[in-house]
Amino acid sequence: STSIKKISVAEKPAIAFVSGHGEPGLDMMPQVNAALSILYEVEDINLSDTALVPDKYKTIAIVAPNDSFTTGQLQMLDQFLGRGGNLLIALNRVTADFSNLAGSVINTGLESWLQMKGVTVEDNFILDTRCGAVTVQQQQGFFRFANNIQFPYLPIIQKFAEHPITKGLESVIMQFASPITFSGDTSTTFTPIAFSSEKSGTAKAPLFLDIQKKWTETDFPMRNLSVAGILQGRIAGSNFARIII
Repeated sequence: STSIKKISVAEKPAIAFVSGHGEPGLDMMPQVNAALSILYEVEDINLSDTALVPDKYKTIAIVAPNDSFTTGQLQMLDQFLGRGGNLLIALNRVTADFSNLAGSVINTGLESWLQMKGVTVEDNFILDTRCGAVTVQQQQGFFRFANNIQFPYLPIIQKFAEHPITKGLESVIMQFASPITFSGDTSTTFTPIAFSSEKSGTAKAPLFLDIQKKWTETDFPMRNLSVAGILQGRIAGSNFARIII
C-alpha cells in the first residue's frame, strides 16, 4: 500500500525538522529521513530565519535540542499550533556524561513552555529493572576483561497504549528518560502512549551515575511511568492541534 500511495501522490506534503538549537541534522538520522521521504518532503527549518512557520508545513519536529529557544521562537510555535499544526517534541530533559559519570539537567525553554500547557517533563532520570546494559572494563589479577552490567538508567520500554503511533512496537530502549505528567484544563487532553515497567523509580538530577551500585527492590517503588504521550485540543487558539511528546 505504501508503494501504491508513493506513485499516486502528485504533491507530497511537507514535514520540517527544526534546527538551530543543537538538534541533529537529517544526515544524522538517515533511517528516519529515508522512511519519511517515501511519502513526504522532508526539510530543515530554522526558526530564526522566518517570522512565521510556512503554511506548507502541517507537521514540524523538534528532536533532541540542547540549546535555548527564544521567546519569539516559542511564540512562533504557538502560532503554528494556533492554525491547527502538529508538533513532535523529542525532548531530552536530562543527560549524562560517561567520562565523569555525571548526570545533569537540560534546559531549553521548551519544558517551561510545555508546563504552561499542563505537561511537565520532570527533571529526573527514570530507573527501571527492565533495562539495557553498559560494558565495563574490569581487572582481575593480570587479566583485563569486559563485563556487561545492567544499567537501570537505560529503560527498555515494552508497555504501550493501543494507538496507531505505537501499533506493532515490541520494545524501545531509551538512553535516559524522564517521566511525563499532565495537569492541564478541559480544553486539552493528554493520552500517555508508552510506559516504564512494573518496577520503576526515579532519581533527581544532578547526580553521580554509580555503575557499580548494588540495586535493591526499594530503588524501584513506582510503576507505569509515562515516557511518551499526546497533548491534543485547543492548545494555542481555537483550532484543534496536537503535540506528541
